[in-house]
Amino acid sequence: SGQYSLHRSPNSILPRAFHNVVPTSRLQSSSNDDNFNDNGNKNNNKSDDDDAADDEATRLQKKAQELRAQIRQMEEQIGTDRRARSSFQQQLDSQLLPSDEGDDGEKSLKNKRVLVLGANGRLGSMITRHLLRTHPELSEVVAAVHYVGQSTTRGWGRLSYEVGAEDGIGSLGPAWSSEEERNASFRYDPRVMDGYNLNKLRIVEVELLDPVQVRTITEGVDAVIFCATDFEGNRPRAIASLNAAFLFRAVASPTKGRVEIEGLRSSLEGLVGEVGERRWKEREAVGVGVGNGGLGGGMGLKPNEKNGPTQFILVSTSPDAFGEFETPFGEFNGLKRQAEKIVSEEFPSLTYSILQMGLYDERVEEGLEICREKSLDQEGNSEGGMSDESVGSLRPSIWDGKRKKRINRRDAARAAVEALLDEDLVNQKVQVFTAVR
Repeated sequence: SGQYSLHRSPNSILPRAFHNVVPTSRLQSSSNDDNFNDNGNKNNNKSDDDDAADDEATRLQKKAQELRAQIRQMEEQIGTDRRARSSFQQQLDSQLLPSDEGDDGEKSLKNKRVLVLGANGRLGSMITRHLLRTHPELSEVVAAVHYVGQSTTRGWGRLSYEVGAEDGIGSLGPAWSSEEERNASFRYDPRVMDGYNLNKLRIVEVELLDPVQVRTITEGVDAVIFCATDFEGNRPRAIASLNAAFLFRAVASPTKGRVEIEGLRSSLEGLVGEVGERRWKEREAVGVGVGNGGLGGGMGLKPNEKNGPTQFILVSTSPDAFGEFETPFGEFNGLKRQAEKIVSEEFPSLTYSILQMGLYDERVEEGLEICREKSLDQEGNSEGGMSDESVGSLRPSIWDGKRKKRINRRDAARAAVEALLDEDLVNQKVQVFTAVR
């Protein structure tokens, strides 16, 4: 008849044959049946979804149980490996790694390399001399001459004099001769200089505010004595010596270039990097590094360093040596205390000793007994943690404002060198002096 009806299904619209007309009642019935089927399909789909979700949850629970079992197995294996590493470390430290022990099992400087930062200063040059003269077992003393901005010969004469380089056979050409001929020169004289051990002295220049330079000079170093400073006494070196480079730095950027703070931190970072790298290489050398799957675990194992020297000696100033003094770099005593805090708190992997020297006084006799007293905070509590037996019973008053702890610089140099091997001073802060006047 040319007419057609539409049969609706959930998913399609299909034409019927043109000559087959579907009655209205059938259309209504078909529509009801389709609605029923739609609802049924929805219920069935929901049931199927619930079943699928239950299956997925069951699968995940099973997977979680398998993972827990694997974790427990791994933990048991790790515990076994840790016990094996502990036992292996003891054997390795005692048999494979080079021992730092002296002949009597005490701390030793044998075959060690010590870096003196600030060796061109009065105290630093004396420390260098004392190391060379009293510890011939050292492999090398590295004397670092600190400069600011531009290399200079300032301080070389003092260092040359102290170590005895000028005790040799000298020659000096006439003033009218060529520059090379008229410069003073000295030749080694074995009759005089045999015990000076100058063959173990290496002099380097360094800008302590340049971390790259500092990292370079700490290569191969076992211990550092830090006596570099921006001050002569409690006066900034820029003012005391009218040094243009120091003065410009003090005025232009007083907090960005302080030897006591930034220079100190660069030195500590350089030493930490060197110690860590050496430990790693020692482990690899005996075949226990991470790369070959050995028990050593690389940096997890430390070599036997308990009989080596204290790694960092900071020469500081006793709180009563000078009064409060404002400088372009900050308050003098505040800078010293900040530096001490950097050493004791920011680099826990290093052993250290902080020596708060009394007022340097050349009128004090040289060679007196060195007194070490527990450092006290502002409330009078001990900061060093040393026993009274370790530091002696001498307790002069430092609060009366009249007497001060004093020390001859040569005795201060002796104290700094002795601290390298003093077990009682490891990780301690003490005041050091020889007289109270």
